[in-house]
Amino acid sequence: MALPDLVREHCAHVAAHAQDVRIDLGALSRLDPGPMPELDPEAHWIDGPEDQVALGLLTLDAINFGSGWFPTLHKRRRRDGTEMSGYFTVAHGLADRFRASGPWSPRQLRAVTADEVAATLGQPRDHELMALFAQALRQLGTWLGERSALDVVCECGLSAVRLAEALAGGMAMWDDTGFWKRAQIAGSDLQLAGVPLREVDRLTIFADNLVPHVLRCEGVLVYSDALAAHIDGGATLPMDRREREVRACAVHACVQLAQRLGTTERDLDNALWALGQRPEYKARPRHRTRCVWY
Repeated sequence: MALPDLVREHCAHVAAHAQDVRIDLGALSRLDPGPMPELDPEAHWIDGPEDQVALGLLTLDAINFGSGWFPTLHKRRRRDGTEMSGYFTVAHGLADRFRASGPWSPRQLRAVTADEVAATLGQPRDHELMALFAQALRQLGTWLGERSALDVVCECGLSAVRLAEALAGGMAMWDDTGFWKRAQIAGSDLQLAGVPLREVDRLTIFADNLVPHVLRCEGVLVYSDALAAHIDGGATLPMDRREREVRACAVHACVQLAQRLGTTERDLDNALWALGQRPEYKARPRHRTRCVWY
């Protein structure tokens, strides 16, 4: 069974037996996620040579986690003075570095330090996430070896599904069993940047903490009183049964929603994630879990 199908099967099983999360099919039928966005050209370096752009996006996806720590990051500001999210703070920091010096080569990735990552992202050197980011980047450099990012894509037959399987099977920090969020989103990001990947339409949503939050705000996901109180109170959610129910029910709901709308789960994820950037969604607490998966 291919990796995306394993995700769907796993999440359907978790959703069917969930104790603290349920899917409201009535609310699901009313949800309109809006149009799918494109990669932000300021936050993502996508105007360089194709092989370097591919390496830059793979580097970004290697550290596309840490949402449980995002409230503790030093956030960048937009031109209008408003605060960026944790993801865009990280993405802009990398994009600035790539525009000035290009992406780290695989050899440089293998030697990157937490101090170097902190300087690149404008964060304190002793922030816990910087050491985790450096570990993830060194792991990516080791996995790449002497290959370029495009070499890897070609080895996978230009298949987003096979790329996800290679990433999940090759690096421990990508092996988010049952969800494989970052392993799947890498192919999606590369395709959005113009790398001609096939089979992106087979991918599931990229299970994190924002898409479930949007679904909860729209009434699609309904939490038990105890879980709702825990999240609304701002307490960190451990990686337990409840956390897996939140993400699994989001995946399973989006399988059904994509079928109703006649779109792909991957496109639906992009639209819901962009919707979650609006102030009305940011004003309400979402679940925060400190892990390397999202």
